[in-house]
Amino acid sequence: MFRPTGFAELAGRRVGIFGVGIEGRATARRLEGVASALVLVDDANLGDPSVLVSAEGGFEALLGCDVVVKSPGIPRRRPDVLDLEMHDVAVVSALNLWLHDVERSRVVAITGTKGKSTTTALVTFFLHCLDEPAQRLGNIGQPPYDPQLDTDSGWLVVEVSSFQCVDLDVAPGVVMVTSLGADHIDWHGSLEQYRRDKLSLTRCGGPHVTIVPDNPTFRALSDELGGELEFVAPEETHLAAALGLMGAHSNSNVALALSAVTHLTRRDAEEVAEVVRARASEFEPLRGRLTLAAVERSGDAVLVRYVDDGLATSVLPTIAALEVFTDEPLALIAGGFDRGVDYLPLAQALYGRRAATTLVTMGPAGRRIGDAWAGLDASARVRPVENMFEAVTEARRLLGGAGVVLLSPAAPSFDRYVNWEQRSEDFTNVARAVADEWSLGGDSNS
Repeated sequence: MFRPTGFAELAGRRVGIFGVGIEGRATARRLEGVASALVLVDDANLGDPSVLVSAEGGFEALLGCDVVVKSPGIPRRRPDVLDLEMHDVAVVSALNLWLHDVERSRVVAITGTKGKSTTTALVTFFLHCLDEPAQRLGNIGQPPYDPQLDTDSGWLVVEVSSFQCVDLDVAPGVVMVTSLGADHIDWHGSLEQYRRDKLSLTRCGGPHVTIVPDNPTFRALSDELGGELEFVAPEETHLAAALGLMGAHSNSNVALALSAVTHLTRRDAEEVAEVVRARASEFEPLRGRLTLAAVERSGDAVLVRYVDDGLATSVLPTIAALEVFTDEPLALIAGGFDRGVDYLPLAQALYGRRAATTLVTMGPAGRRIGDAWAGLDASARVRPVENMFEAVTEARRLLGGAGVVLLSPAAPSFDRYVNWEQRSEDFTNVARAVADEWSLGGDSNS
């Protein structure tokens, strides 16, 4: 079976693109004038006559291709994907083709259950602080293979999802795994397979450094990690706080970023940290990652903080968010699309909190989170609601006098929103209105 290693090897070939979202469109642009023909196929009817629907003749069209470039959202082990290869149609990923083409020593690939977006932003910022050219790419930027980008020089910092890891066979110069929990079980099939797929990035071919946190999870999995392995302890000089990042996990993310930049630039880690600290006020924390959305005041005193952690679409980052507010009364808004993960660890974290805690739930995942907590604690305060307006207003009412209203969903947004950004924007707009109302004398009994 013909299997390309690089975009140039698709010249003159009939190429299918399976999944026509951001990645698929970027792939199509990359292959314009290269492939002899492009066949665009998506599971959904996008209303675009150039895109075939997979269940309405699209799959048959893919069978007539030499190669199919699969977008990350389509599971690698889905029966129809496997069937393509059974018919001698190679299924590849655009990211893997790009990694074969690019100078991999200039690339950092960052993955993890939580922290990958923030750490990608940190590595890019640290490089900029050193006056090193760098681009933030991947899940929080743009597909690195998009021809609209100039990636011929500078450092390329790429966030890589578990969906993408499984399709890669070659590694960049630096690989980083920020954390490892449970996520995307519906896509991978099991927790064990998710972890194998996530860590497969570290075992890809080519010389590379693999940077991971120095904690029991990664120590226990050291036999499953490839590359020149480096365990990194959390940063202890409060650089994370200077950068405006909340939570103990941020110290680990900062340490990982410092290590990556040290490997790339051959600069001393303490020197890098000193330069970063001098410019820390320039760093903009990612929206949706423990971002202060609104503040409710009584005179000069802050009564309630409304915090947007909408990027927390799995259990592990939500648990980390709870640890940031250990001693404060908290109303957590959680739930959304249910992808079958185990919510018992989150329920245990809620059960173990010392401060007063209320859970406001949304969507199918919210019902499962609420049931899991109620199963541990019959007195658990769980309130299901139908929409974000109800969620924020009910969370504020149940919070009482002071504390934190936290959106940290532990689930994707697809049951109600296009993406996590739309959900976070909805939360922020409602939170500001509710905070204004209560600051003007809202009644907790209303």
